[in-house]
Amino acid sequence: MKDKAVSAMQKFAKAMIGPVLYLPIAGMLIALTAVATNTAFVTEGGVIWTIGKFFNGMLNPIMGNLSILFCVGIATGMAKKKKADAAFIALMSYILFLGANSRWLELSGMMAEGATAGDLYGTGQTIQLGFHVTDMGVFLGMILGVVTAIVHNRYSETEFKGGFAPYGNTKLVLLVMIPVIGVFSVAITYIWPTVAAGITALTGFMSGAGAAGVFVYGFLNRFLVPTGLHHLIWSPFLYSAVGGQAMVAGENVIGAKPIFLALLNDPQAGMMPDTCRFLTYGLVKTFGIIGVALAFYYTAKKYKRENLKAQLIPSTLTAVIAGITEPLEFTFIFAAPSLWLVYSVLDGFFQMVTYIVGVRVCATNGILDFLVLNLPAGPGRTMWPLYVVIGLVEILVIFLVFRFMIEKMDLKTPGREEDETVTDLQENAASVKNEMKRRQKGSLNAASGEDPLERGRKIVEALGGKDNILSLENCFTRLRVEVADESRINEQELKETGSAGIMRKGKDIQVVYGLEISKVRALVDDAMEHR
Repeated sequence: MKDKAVSAMQKFAKAMIGPVLYLPIAGMLIALTAVATNTAFVTEGGVIWTIGKFFNGMLNPIMGNLSILFCVGIATGMAKKKKADAAFIALMSYILFLGANSRWLELSGMMAEGATAGDLYGTGQTIQLGFHVTDMGVFLGMILGVVTAIVHNRYSETEFKGGFAPYGNTKLVLLVMIPVIGVFSVAITYIWPTVAAGITALTGFMSGAGAAGVFVYGFLNRFLVPTGLHHLIWSPFLYSAVGGQAMVAGENVIGAKPIFLALLNDPQAGMMPDTCRFLTYGLVKTFGIIGVALAFYYTAKKYKRENLKAQLIPSTLTAVIAGITEPLEFTFIFAAPSLWLVYSVLDGFFQMVTYIVGVRVCATNGILDFLVLNLPAGPGRTMWPLYVVIGLVEILVIFLVFRFMIEKMDLKTPGREEDETVTDLQENAASVKNEMKRRQKGSLNAASGEDPLERGRKIVEALGGKDNILSLENCFTRLRVEVADESRINEQELKETGSAGIMRKGKDIQVVYGLEISKVRALVDDAMEHR
C-alpha cells in the first residue's frame, strides 16, 4: 500500500511538472516588463513604458489562469496514450465544469453578489473565464486533470460495433466525463467551503509556525530531491491558496509567487509580504552549493584535485546560474547519505534565518533568476542585500561542516575514491554536445557508423527497450520513466549516455541529465518513434 501511494504521488508530480516548466520563463519576463513600466526608470506614456505595459498585459494572464494550465498539463502528463486527445478533453472538461457550476450556483440561489473577482473576494466564489463559479484556484485544474487522465486511460481504447462505433475510443471518454463533471460541479458547491476552511487553517498554521514552519518547509524541499517528490512540497505554496492570497490592483492573486510578481508591478506597494518565506529555497542553489564544491576540492586526494576541479567548476556554475544542482548533489546522495541529511538540515536552517531577519525576496532558482526578480523591487522592499550576506555565510558554514564530516568519517566523496578514477560530474556532457553539433551538420562517424539517433537508442535500450517503457516524461533535469520490468534497467549503460544519477522506486525510474534534458528527451522520443 505504501509503495502504491508513493508511486501515485510520483506520477502526479511527474505530470504536474509539465506546466510548471514554463512558469519561471513567464515570471522572469513579467519582472522585466515591470522594470519597463516603472516610472522611477522610464517616462510614463513613453515608448518603453507603452511596450512594457503591452507585454505585461500579455504575460500576466498566465499567472491568473494557472488552473486551466494545470488541468491540461496534468491530463497530458498522466495519459498513457493519445496524449493530444487527453489534453483536448481536459480543456473541454474544464469549460464544462465552469458552465455547470455557474448554472448550479444560479439555480440553487447560492450565487454571491458581485460582478468581478474583486467584488467576490472573500465570498468563496470568483469570476473564471467569464463564468461566476466556486473559487477553487489551481485545485480545480489539478482535480479535473487527474480525473480526466484516469477516465482517459480506462476508456480511450474502448471500441463499439455497428451504429455505436463513432462513440468509441476518446469520444467515449468525453461522454463519460459529462455526467462525472455534472455531479462534481454540483457537489463541489457544498463540499468546497469546508475544504477551503481547511486550506485557510493550514495557511494559518504555517503562519503561526513561523520560523519552525520555514525550517520544515526548507528541509523537506531539499531532503526529498532524490525521490522527485520535492515538487509536491514547493508547488502548492507557490501556485495555490496554501501559499497565500491577496487583493492586488483589484485582482484576487493566489500563490506566493504570483503575489510577488503582482506586487512587483505596483511600485507604490510597500515591503513584500510574509508569503515570500516560501520563495527562498534557491538559497542553497546559488550559495550553499559553492561550499559543497569547495569542501569536495579541499578534501580530495592531492593528485586528483586538478582533474576534479575541471569537473567541479562547470557543475557548480550550472547550479549557481541556472539553479540545477543535481549533477553535483547526486555524487554524494548515495555515497554519503549522512552528508545529505546534514545538507538538507543546513538548507532549512538558513532559509529560516532569512525569514527571521526580515528578508522578503523571490529566489527559487539560480542567480540569474534572483537578479531579474529582485533588483526591480529594490532593497527597501525585499532586503535582498541581506539575503546575499546570509548566502555568503552559508557557503562558509557548509564548507566547514562538510570538510569536517568528510575527513572525520572518511566519506568517499568525489576525489576520495579508492581507485584511480575521478568522478565525472558532468558525465561527458561536453563531448555529447559537441557530438550532437557535429551530427547536426550531417557528419557521421564513419568508424562506428552511428547516426543522429544513436544516443537516444542507447538510452531506450538501457531502459529495457521500447516495449519496457510504459510512459516517458521529463522535468527540469530528469527523464521520468515508468517501466514494465525494472529488472531490465541497465544503470551502467545509462551512465555511459551522460546520466549524472539514477533514482529507482519500483517501476518508476528517474534519470538525471541536467540542463541538456530537453535534447535528451527529444533524442529518446525520436528513437522510440523510429524503432
